[in-house]
Amino acid sequence: MLNIHKLSISFQGEYLFQDISFRLKGGDRVGLIGKNGAGKSTLLKILANEMEYDSGQVATEKALKIGFLKQDIDFVYGRTILEEAYEAFTEIKEIEADIETINTQLAERTDYESDGYHQLMIDLNDKQHQYEILGGYNYQGETEKVLQGLGFKRDDFGKLTDTFSGGWRMRIELAKLLLQNNDILLLDEPTNHLDIESIIWLETFLKNYSGAVVIVSHDKMFLDNVTNRTIEISLGRIYDYPKPYSEYLVLREELRTQQLASQKNQQKQIEQTEKLIEKFRAKASKASMAQSLIKKLDKIDRIEVDEDDNSVMTLNFPVSIIPGKVVVEMEHIEKHYGNLQVLKDVGMMVDRDSKIAFVGQNGQGKSTLAKIIVGEIEFGGHLKLGHNVQIGYFAQNQAEYLDGNKTVLDTMIDAANESNRSKVRDILGAFLFRGEEVDKYVKVLSGGERNRLALAKLLLQPLNVLVMDEPTNHLDIKSKNVLKEALKKFQGTLILVSHDRDFLRGLTNKVYEFKNQKITEYLGDIDFFLEQRNLENLREAEKREVIKNIEVKADNKQSYQDQKKLKSLNNKLSKVESEISDLEKKIKEIDVELQTNYDATVADANFFDDYQNKKKRLEVLMLDWENVHEEIEKIS
Repeated sequence: MLNIHKLSISFQGEYLFQDISFRLKGGDRVGLIGKNGAGKSTLLKILANEMEYDSGQVATEKALKIGFLKQDIDFVYGRTILEEAYEAFTEIKEIEADIETINTQLAERTDYESDGYHQLMIDLNDKQHQYEILGGYNYQGETEKVLQGLGFKRDDFGKLTDTFSGGWRMRIELAKLLLQNNDILLLDEPTNHLDIESIIWLETFLKNYSGAVVIVSHDKMFLDNVTNRTIEISLGRIYDYPKPYSEYLVLREELRTQQLASQKNQQKQIEQTEKLIEKFRAKASKASMAQSLIKKLDKIDRIEVDEDDNSVMTLNFPVSIIPGKVVVEMEHIEKHYGNLQVLKDVGMMVDRDSKIAFVGQNGQGKSTLAKIIVGEIEFGGHLKLGHNVQIGYFAQNQAEYLDGNKTVLDTMIDAANESNRSKVRDILGAFLFRGEEVDKYVKVLSGGERNRLALAKLLLQPLNVLVMDEPTNHLDIKSKNVLKEALKKFQGTLILVSHDRDFLRGLTNKVYEFKNQKITEYLGDIDFFLEQRNLENLREAEKREVIKNIEVKADNKQSYQDQKKLKSLNNKLSKVESEISDLEKKIKEIDVELQTNYDATVADANFFDDYQNKKKRLEVLMLDWENVHEEIEKIS
């Protein structure tokens, strides 16, 4: 399908990777991994024919279709979500237009016996056949299914893409790629803008995908669930094994251990041979033996141990002071963005040392509530911070919170105070900003480097509460592991907005799900939440099955007992309705008599008792009618 042979690319005289070779075939689901800056996104661009390379070959089969999900994409404004998604079917849309044109011509022409008219009929038949082969009669349903799988609601389909955030528009782009029936899918961080439910749906989709998939992702669980092969770029080389990420790590470590043992044994043999050579050199009678051993030594293939880039940041969040028992107290929190209500009557109490995860679909208010807690935005309702609470905030979009015109060093110095300004360079070094790298401008930093800088900045302020919104976006797996360990050791209160299941696992003890302007509390970690949500989904499925069974039953002939009871109830209902009608008529006649001839009507001593009894009887009959009607509805 696709063959890479001795591919090399360099920047400013230094190789990003050199002489790498591998093949892609149908059914391959490759996890492309490596540290930030290792060259993963560059390799994807080369595979997508969007970047030149220095040397080597990229050979593909003829008419190979490659779909590429990039980090940054351009959108055409003015289209609805459905219209944008239909752009995946350019060929089908062209045939649709052709069919419409031919049908218009057939409707306008009257020369039914002419050759031209006959040719139009042939053309129409050909186009309709093409349309069917390409899936023209199914593409609209498939589009809706994929859009819903990625988190869109039916109500969203007619809305303009302009009204959605970049993350949601990225989902539309992903939907188009999944619908295009490409031979190879290249996905650069596809889960960055997806919530947990959408990630699980995407996992199922990709596992059943017949073509080849190459995924750059730092989501360990996603890689383990989807991939069957791992290619790691490290120090300019690649390591390629037919295993998902976690199994690959184990296998690579075993091979490295074997290499070390073999290298050690070989080194012993070399040292012994060298000693013999030195010993034999001193004697003329043994000189030929020494030369023979030297030749033997030269022919030995020296065992090399795979190098591993183990440079990672050092991270520790010290607690400033101990806060009060209640850290945050919220009542009746509400938030609108124009006419859109995101949060409604939300209440929450956060105790000291709580470890909380905010989860849910994008746009449900997770980041909004995080910003409310840290005082970033206005809101309705009541919020009170506890005694001695000092909040450290990691924002989701670091580009908005870091000045691109400052250098890395200036960013830190400006955020420091008298007590920690002298430690700025040490902190930057711990976050892998060393030497000349501290003089880089923020605007030229990668997403991962910006995240590291933002984390470094957090250490310059006193804190005992950490509010972190998607801190793992753009961090490589090793950096994520370091961050997770630091948060495990953090002795303060943690509120974490994240969709990364592996990162959340074992890190929090309480989960709040955001849905339909409300929040639901789950007293457990992310695994407990997923288990409960799965049970809820199963219950929903069971409810749907019950409803389905009822519908099937309604379509079938009802049982004899039901029929018999229904007939009896209908008879009773008819009698009650008849009696109600008679009584209403009599009461109305009496009312007319009272108005026209009051004195004569009330002359009878029993008149009022009889009048009131009729009205009471009417009330009883009306109640009977309601009860009988309800019973009929139940059976029906």
